[in-house]
Amino acid sequence: MPGPSITFLGGVHEIGGNKILVEDGPDRILFDFGPSFSDRWEQFYINFLQPRSVSPVKDLLEFDLLPRLDGLYSADALAGSDLPYKAPEVHGLFVSHAHLDHAGHLDLVDPEIPVYVAPGTKQLLDTIQTAGTQKYGDHDWRVVPDGTRVQIGHLEVEPVPVDHSIPSAYGFLIRTRQGTIAYTGDFRMHGPRAAQTHAFVEQAASEKPVALIMEGTRAGPDPRRNFSEAGVREGVDGLLEKSDRLALVSCYPRDIDRLTTLYHAAREAGREFVVPVKTAHLLTSMAPTLGPQVPTPGRSEGLRVYARSKKKTFKWERPFLDDAVDAAYVGRHGSEILLSLDLPHFAELIDVRPPRGSPFIHSMSEPFSEDDVDDQVLHNWLDHFGLAFHQYHASGHCAGPELAQVARQIGPGTVFPVHTEHPEEFAGYGPSSLPPVKGERYPLRS
Repeated sequence: MPGPSITFLGGVHEIGGNKILVEDGPDRILFDFGPSFSDRWEQFYINFLQPRSVSPVKDLLEFDLLPRLDGLYSADALAGSDLPYKAPEVHGLFVSHAHLDHAGHLDLVDPEIPVYVAPGTKQLLDTIQTAGTQKYGDHDWRVVPDGTRVQIGHLEVEPVPVDHSIPSAYGFLIRTRQGTIAYTGDFRMHGPRAAQTHAFVEQAASEKPVALIMEGTRAGPDPRRNFSEAGVREGVDGLLEKSDRLALVSCYPRDIDRLTTLYHAAREAGREFVVPVKTAHLLTSMAPTLGPQVPTPGRSEGLRVYARSKKKTFKWERPFLDDAVDAAYVGRHGSEILLSLDLPHFAELIDVRPPRGSPFIHSMSEPFSEDDVDDQVLHNWLDHFGLAFHQYHASGHCAGPELAQVARQIGPGTVFPVHTEHPEEFAGYGPSSLPPVKGERYPLRS
């Protein structure tokens, strides 16, 4: 019977796209399954040029953007492909969290393969599907409460919560016949749930894992300040205190920690926090799972919903429209408002007409390159309306020194860096650091 092994089918020398196959004898399980954020994807697919819906696997295999793995894909997704359909040969798929680069290809997976998710992750995936174009497909969903261990043949998987920039993020302890594999998922040490990450690290260290699969988004050159969420709050507080104009902010739409921070900053400054309808839907959907600390429209004082002028409204939007505000309201009450506005909806600035010099808070990552197209477009709009740019963001990922600290504390036999463009930075993180080769099988040795 073959011994335990790891095969990296994605997330190698790239940001995102983790696809990690763990095998032990006849048992095969996969961790995460989403598209990469690498330049290679954008060499072939960008904006409206995307894989065809009638032949998605065929189109992605053409450019090696999906793994050629038997017994994984649905018959429909394989239409036209030279990869023949086979009954499932993967016995479970575990999703670490609901970001696109970890879950965005679930719609291609055979619906007979069980998909294991945390309760909060399942709620997020459902919410994203309802209010957007992203689809995850029909599956044998297995919702795994915290503290539950999942046995699949010789493999035992224990999801352990970690802190990240989206709720319900998990690392995993994967127990094989040759010892434990620790997989961090995406994680950080400086967020509001940092205690969860520390607990994961301590538990992983106690098992003396034979392998640590570790994300390294921020390994290598990283000029960003390592703000904490409290640091973001401090910066926004100071900015709002000095301004008597409308304030605007852009943040990641599913970063509920950031939305909560901005809500409290607005209330401290005596302002209403005005959010898009999609954000209102997200907060309302997630509040029962995440608890009363999540601000929600209709319950949290000073939280309002902004309704754009649209030709069509969807059913999920309608509960938020009766008490919504519009551009005219925001224009009249500008000094009393912090308006959340993302780049695709910047056309609202034409109606809102913010006073020149109004602060714009960019509460997202800095662009990765000087010629980032979206960043240039953003600044074109800010310059046109005379808005003052301010950067306040707490990353969802560990900084380089934090990665080294975690790897040394866990003390694995081998560190496998994934989700990074700089795996060479992991040299010296453990007794052995091994940048994986995509598609190569790595047997475990205790």
